[in-house]
Amino acid sequence: MACTHPDQKQNDMTYRFLMGSYTDSANQGIELLEFNPAKNQLDIQTIAAGVENPSFVIANKNGDLVYAVEETAGEEGGKVLVFERKENNENLNPIYSTNSQGNHPCHLALSPDEKFLIVSNYSGGNFTVFKALENGQLEQKQVIQHEGSSVNTDRQEGPHVHSATFDPTGKYLMIADLGRDVVATYSVDASSDQPVQHLIDNLMSPGDGPRHLAFSPDGKQVFVIQELTAILEVFDFSEGNLNSKQRLPLTSPDFEGNVGAAEIRVSTDGNHLYASNRGDANTLSIFSKQENGEFTLEEHLPSGGIMPRNFNLTPDGKYLIAAHQGSHDIVVFERDQKTGGLSSTPWSTKANKPVYLFALDTQ
Repeated sequence: MACTHPDQKQNDMTYRFLMGSYTDSANQGIELLEFNPAKNQLDIQTIAAGVENPSFVIANKNGDLVYAVEETAGEEGGKVLVFERKENNENLNPIYSTNSQGNHPCHLALSPDEKFLIVSNYSGGNFTVFKALENGQLEQKQVIQHEGSSVNTDRQEGPHVHSATFDPTGKYLMIADLGRDVVATYSVDASSDQPVQHLIDNLMSPGDGPRHLAFSPDGKQVFVIQELTAILEVFDFSEGNLNSKQRLPLTSPDFEGNVGAAEIRVSTDGNHLYASNRGDANTLSIFSKQENGEFTLEEHLPSGGIMPRNFNLTPDGKYLIAAHQGSHDIVVFERDQKTGGLSSTPWSTKANKPVYLFALDTQ
């Protein structure tokens, strides 16, 4: 798939993203998105066919190992897959597969030292700790089950572990549990046979439904996407404790309709936050850091499609690429690196239910 953007002068650079999706046929699977502004190209190709519902896919720092989930259910949960990736051959080579030990795995996280892979199992209400071996195989170390519920009887009838995020030091692991309204802090000790141990349950507001979170570049703040209330919450972070500082709505005061906040991204300088909101909103929200350290809203703007479940910034911060599960497309925005503002471009392309974008190296 390709599109063109006429009369655009850019450096000849190709941005590359692994793309996770929900699949409808055996010839679908993990895909590679390549975007070259100078060549007016936005292309998608399948690089691992036959993977069922690879809704989350990441790579190690070298880019030679790719990890993906199969968001499915079974006696031992869904699947976790490992692939070898070679620079001159984009097709992924499968090298390992194991069960996730919880139904519908929906998120993966590598520790900063890449010694551990954490798999979040949404329907299972648990997360699994794997030791990542040098040969690409995984050694299961722990399965940690959450218990409890919260006030939204439709969505919070039990635990729903939605994501796992390491702090920049790798000493702490933050688990967002949508079903319990908790962001739980765990300590990480790589030398222990049980490397992950519970420290603190940071309670969210009832009905929030924490989904994803991100750290500021200095590791002193945490930004949490509250899916069910469409709030971006700003916390101070210290030794695993979260102290709420701001609750920033992802809708305007006069908005009426369903919401479904989905993703949070932080600019590399830490001065801008971006969040997506699904439901009837279908927006991207931009927040800027002020001199007093607080964030203020710049704009809620249409995401360019339906159900912006995920989006990402190019590594140089020049573009934002939004993936729309509902309208089956990818849309590119140009980003002002000083103001953080986004402007529409004609670049877009069709994609089958895209739900995650992981930035690879540029070429």
